[in-house]
Amino acid sequence: MTRLNGRTAVISGSATGIGLAATKCFIEEGAFVFIFGRRQEALGAAIAELGPNAQADARKRVNAA
Repeated sequence: MTRLNGRTAVISGSATGIGLAATKCFIEEGAFVFIFGRRQEALGAAIAELGPNAQADARKRVNAA
């Protein structure tokens, strides 16, 4: 399926669990996905699994106050 072909998605917490499953679904539908999380190792493993339609960025939690 390609309902999201040419679209870009941003998914946080997507290195494992439900976030990773959602990312896989978006990619299967044709989207390019930016994934974010706090654990660099988990993000690296996710990117290795997801392939070229995903890009990762690890960020530390920031207090907005």
